[in-house]
Amino acid sequence: MIRKLLRKVFNRKTSTPESLTKLSIITSKHHGIRSNQITSCALKIALNLQQAGFSAYLVGGAVRDLLLGLVPKDFDVATNATPEEVHKIFRRSRIIGRRFRLVHVMCGAETVEVSTFRGPSPDEDENPASKKSIDQHGRLLHDNVFGSQEEDAMRRDFTVNALFYDPVKEEILDYLNGYEDIKAKRMRIIGDPVQRFREDPIRLLRAVRLAIKLDMQIDAETAKPIGDLAPLLQNVPPSRLFDEMLKLLLSGHALACVVELRMRGLHHGLLPMLDVILEQPLGERFITIALKNTDERIRQNKPVSPGFLFAILLWHEVLSYWNSLQASGEKPLPALFEAMNHILSLQHKKLAIPRRFDAVIQEIWAMQPRFEARVGRKPFRLLTHPRFRAAYDFMLLRCESGELSTEFGEWWKAFLSADNAEREKMLPKQTTLKKGRKKRSRKKSSSSSAHTPENTIDNSDT
Repeated sequence: MIRKLLRKVFNRKTSTPESLTKLSIITSKHHGIRSNQITSCALKIALNLQQAGFSAYLVGGAVRDLLLGLVPKDFDVATNATPEEVHKIFRRSRIIGRRFRLVHVMCGAETVEVSTFRGPSPDEDENPASKKSIDQHGRLLHDNVFGSQEEDAMRRDFTVNALFYDPVKEEILDYLNGYEDIKAKRMRIIGDPVQRFREDPIRLLRAVRLAIKLDMQIDAETAKPIGDLAPLLQNVPPSRLFDEMLKLLLSGHALACVVELRMRGLHHGLLPMLDVILEQPLGERFITIALKNTDERIRQNKPVSPGFLFAILLWHEVLSYWNSLQASGEKPLPALFEAMNHILSLQHKKLAIPRRFDAVIQEIWAMQPRFEARVGRKPFRLLTHPRFRAAYDFMLLRCESGELSTEFGEWWKAFLSADNAEREKMLPKQTTLKKGRKKRSRKKSSSSSAHTPENTIDNSDT
């Protein structure tokens, strides 16, 4: 007991050291944010909470993006009201989460996330049960300790995400110099970088994604431990890792992010053998072209399928395993399906790609050999497949990267643009000869089977 008391008096950690926090208030004259830039739902929630006697501010990425002249993807609200109190005020709301308890408030089709100000994690000596909230690597397992607004600012990840905007007074409250960091284009983690990355290793990926997306430089002290702490990502639940990777790949800056991930040693283990793929000339070219095309589509506000993206990233894994199976004597198609199942099985353990994407990924892969079979009615049947367009785009990427002959891509482009009569003429000439043999074989006796193998090949659909 005496030892605990002495530790408390002399070594106690304060959650908001004076050296780290100093409140600055930025007025509308300087920050330039206007209420018409904020959705009516977010404004209504903040106003209603304030009218009920609580504090309520817009927080996080929305404030940051507005200051950078970007359109926020969504708006979050932070308050000193507990989740139960928020739920009581808003009829259309629900409390969610276990690690972080939040409230989702619905206004029509829009959903706004409302969080209660977080406080520091309890000291293990004061509360032995708090040990259960942290794993052996320092990752927070539960974080439902509520606190003050200043403490909440300290609990956020980066200074640029720790700004509070009061929509009534039109003021920004800044405890950690985040406003200046935004102006300086600097990405800086709050507190001790090693401790904060250990609390949530996803911040390692988020630092890279946000820095690239916002055109910022990662602060030197923040960047220093990133490479050494990369193995901590193996302890993150696969579902959270998948969500963060999806945000990265759909950010519109996927190519730059993947390059940065490799430079900082964060690519190992995120996708099986992604590091090996990026070191192979053919694989690197394939992924580079694909991610570049994806980024362009997102910037043009065109849809991008997550299934298509992961089919791209895992294809050379499948291709390598497929080739090895064929080299050992397996037939091509059974070998392909075995390779597909093997790679997806590995992937589910690593990144937890939801199984709803499996069908899309597998169909895109399984259709690839069919683009090389341009005989009989096979090209026509391929056109009617529901996934034809995705598989076709995938095949063109293979041609562009040098994996397939460009002749295949040119032929299929011409086939798509032609009418039915022209398509018939484009089929190889030997197809007509085979059809003629088929007709003659019907007139022969049933004992004749000279052309049976050819008929089977003509009418099969690989």
